[in-house]
Amino acid sequence: MELQDRLPEISKPGMGLAAISYDPVRTLADFSMRRGITFPLLSDPGSETIKRYGILNTTIDPKNALYGYPFPGTFMVDRRGVVTSRVFEPSYQERSTISSLLVRLGRKVDAPATKVTGAHLDLTSYATDQIATLGTHFSLVLDVRPAPSVHVYAPGASGYQPVRLTLNAQLGVVVRAAQFPEPEDYFFKPLNEHVPVYQRPFRIVQDVMLDPSKDGSAALKDVTALTITGTFEYQACDDTVCFAPQSIPLSWPITVKPLDRERAKPQ
Repeated sequence: MELQDRLPEISKPGMGLAAISYDPVRTLADFSMRRGITFPLLSDPGSETIKRYGILNTTIDPKNALYGYPFPGTFMVDRRGVVTSRVFEPSYQERSTISSLLVRLGRKVDAPATKVTGAHLDLTSYATDQIATLGTHFSLVLDVRPAPSVHVYAPGASGYQPVRLTLNAQLGVVVRAAQFPEPEDYFFKPLNEHVPVYQRPFRIVQDVMLDPSKDGSAALKDVTALTITGTFEYQACDDTVCFAPQSIPLSWPITVKPLDRERAKPQ
């Protein structure tokens, strides 16, 4: 449903959307009708197209009913049919949301946001998705705007508190690596030092997932909502003064939905 909900947003800049699977037409038609899907769901008999793209999941025994699955992923294709980018997951139970992919590509998404005015910077925080199921990869986004003539220290800075997003450990939530932009080199002449900093608005994208493993499924059994919490730490300086390190508490409420495991009934 995340794809369907984001369809107007995807279509606005002229992008299209289609999903392909090895499921027969009847299964896809039934799913489409039940879930109100309006974009094309393409049936790939015998997984022929999946094989031609080289993404057939060969770890599944051909005798297994699941054989034919592709390695799960998303292709971005231009108007000429050329693949411009692709994102794949480590197992078929996992899926990146389209809004998370768009954010990682530098696009904006429409999501409820929290704005915080901190010491020497403004912070806007949001989750790319407010509804998730087991295996859903989504992103927590921080858009940071340092005050004029102020810089904050980037990861790798020594002797200062670099920007850092720390999420509190939570059963059923898998925290993956955060994506930081390339920093600028700042030369502080009085100390003759070069340090990596951010002086302009920048974005941190933190990938998270609802754990589809056996333990994760058990931890999230009967859970309908959860809140991910964490802190954003940083140290700001101007050309003459370094200010005390700061910490801003953050939270993101997420609605947890069960997976749609219903299959089309045999004729």
